Amino acid sequence: MNDLLNIKTLGLCLCIGFVSLSLKAKTPHLDSIPSPRASLLALYDLYEDCDVCGCGSSGGGMGYGTLGNANFVGVRYINQQYRSRDGIYNNSPWIDEHFNTLQVWGQIPLGKRVAVNAIVPFHLHNRELVDGSTQNINGLGDINILVSYAVVQPREIPFVQDVSPFKHSLSIGVGLKLPTGSYNRANNVGSVNPSFQLGTGSWDFMLASNYTLNYQQWGLGVLANYVFKTENNQQYEFGDQINYGINLFRTFEDMQMRSYSPVVGVAGEVFGENQSYGIAVQDTAGHVLFGKVGFEADLWKFNTGINVMLPITQNLNDGNVEAKSRIGLHFNYKL
Repeated sequence: MNDLLNIKTLGLCLCIGFVSLSLKAKTPHLDSIPSPRASLLALYDLYEDCDVCGCGSSGGGMGYGTLGNANFVGVRYINQQYRSRDGIYNNSPWIDEHFNTLQVWGQIPLGKRVAVNAIVPFHLHNRELVDGSTQNINGLGDINILVSYAVVQPREIPFVQDVSPFKHSLSIGVGLKLPTGSYNRANNVGSVNPSFQLGTGSWDFMLASNYTLNYQQWGLGVLANYVFKTENNQQYEFGDQINYGINLFRTFEDMQMRSYSPVVGVAGEVFGENQSYGIAVQDTAGHVLFGKVGFEADLWKFNTGINVMLPITQNLNDGNVEAKSRIGLHFNYKL
């Protein structure tokens, strides 16, 4: 219980800290006004990391937005590879788990400062058991809806040129995850990975903050997110979650309305203990740090990209679950 309170306190402090520091950096001078391109890049970082395994995942750490466009509709495929103990003992054999998700996603503006992001996932998960058989679960996952507010946004001032090479931007957001994906306790029997599910079965809430600093075509984004998780109707509650990350990107543009943006960075996730019938479930807390590389291209009205994440260090479920890789591919139509 103390660990859970510490995680909640740390998460809230991180989000509030980023907002406070960013607001202090905000000045009324023209050289602090972020360019439209800087603001679009900031959207990539805002919700970059949002769930460790496949269950109810909001993107498997791949994010809510893209580098090259603010408003879009599209599809995204995410592949996540894990392995976990097939049993509760130290000598239990390892099994491979494959989480595949196809998403319909988009970002719709509600005004100059407010936008709504939505993700509708369809999961196809399977794991290979020791006896050679496989277990498969397929179906609709948990729908995610998030509202973002641009505290610092680009402004176009006629006949005034921004001469400063430095710009910054700040976005904050609140979100809701709907329990549209099914949760089945039986999927956890004999396995230490409780995330082999289509959904958490619970209503979960998100806070997000992101600060981005740009120098000409270079950008550095720092983010902190917190996910409040609640108990589902089967009296199981997944632990609260902190997501944090740093991304470095460089945008190359040509004269034909095309741009190309490579990205490198790190992303971390920290998880509190799960609870069953109000009692903490042993060895369900953990943390993981990923290294990331990615590339996006804006081609006129279309946007496409790929992201690859590999673990640098991790301790999930007391070492009984291991993340191996994550890969995301997307194709969007810009609104």
